[in-house]
Amino acid sequence: MRVTGQAHHADRQGLAMPSVGIDLGGTKVEAIALHPDGHTLAKIRRATPRNDYHASVRVIAELAACVEHECGLPPGAPIGVGIPGSLAPATGLVQNANSTWLNGKPLATDLGSILQNRPLRLANDANCFALSEAEDGAGCDATMMFGVILGTGCGGGIVHKGHLMDGPRGIGGEWGHNPLPWPDELENHGPHCWCGRSGCLETWISGPGLSADHERASGEKLTVEDIVARADPASNDAGARTARATLERHTGRLARGLAHVINLIDPDVIVLGGGLSNLDHLYQDLPERIAPYIFADDKSVVIRPPRFGDASGARGAARLWRQSRHGQKT
Repeated sequence: MRVTGQAHHADRQGLAMPSVGIDLGGTKVEAIALHPDGHTLAKIRRATPRNDYHASVRVIAELAACVEHECGLPPGAPIGVGIPGSLAPATGLVQNANSTWLNGKPLATDLGSILQNRPLRLANDANCFALSEAEDGAGCDATMMFGVILGTGCGGGIVHKGHLMDGPRGIGGEWGHNPLPWPDELENHGPHCWCGRSGCLETWISGPGLSADHERASGEKLTVEDIVARADPASNDAGARTARATLERHTGRLARGLAHVINLIDPDVIVLGGGLSNLDHLYQDLPERIAPYIFADDKSVVIRPPRFGDASGARGAARLWRQSRHGQKT
């Protein structure tokens, strides 16, 4: 989504000096100092202060100072922040964040004040993930890459020839709040979503969506990790069969969602991120499950795990300074 914030003189500086990247997630906040050659100089994490906007602003500023101190950077390095949502271009306020306490808040302005107007940019966290993996990660050989975050929510980012792709609304790559494509009879209405609609992709294919689907099918509330552990292919007991069926439904729904994206932007590579990117069966099963929905003779799909794992969000945030203000690489 649109790279926004204060440009000042750091457009050129950001290419030649280390930068700070901060990933404001739903459960953790991670900050890194990144050298221009791509290696991490320092890294620190803290738990996200949930449901507390002002504490979220403070922790971003504190972590920026901490990583600078840890690696001996002088104060003033460019800062990039990945957020769960985006800044509405017309107002500068946060929109579409599943960390709902951020919505409608002037996060860029408030961060600028507490950081004493240091060079600052903000972008959607999935865009930061996609940028990291496109630069020197799992999608570095792709002309068109779609980066997916499957975690507490469901986000996406598009990078074409090194450029973040976006438009006038700041929602480029935002696929999680589109409806599940090609639903069957049991999927027609879908679960209620925090955004106010029902049946959004996020309610089906995020981590909480997978767990909720298992609970509806079995009456048992389990974490994703517990469902995966229970789905032992060597076991034939009822619990294992139910868990395997849950993972099958999830794979099929994710396949349909990704097929929709493939038919729209035709990416060379799809890179999965977030906690569910650790589900090994997805890389084996998804290409075959996607193929029937691709509107082309060539139905092959390249899907890869992230090179940098959950560090990619902060890495991509630090690299926002390698993009011009509207997403073009400089």
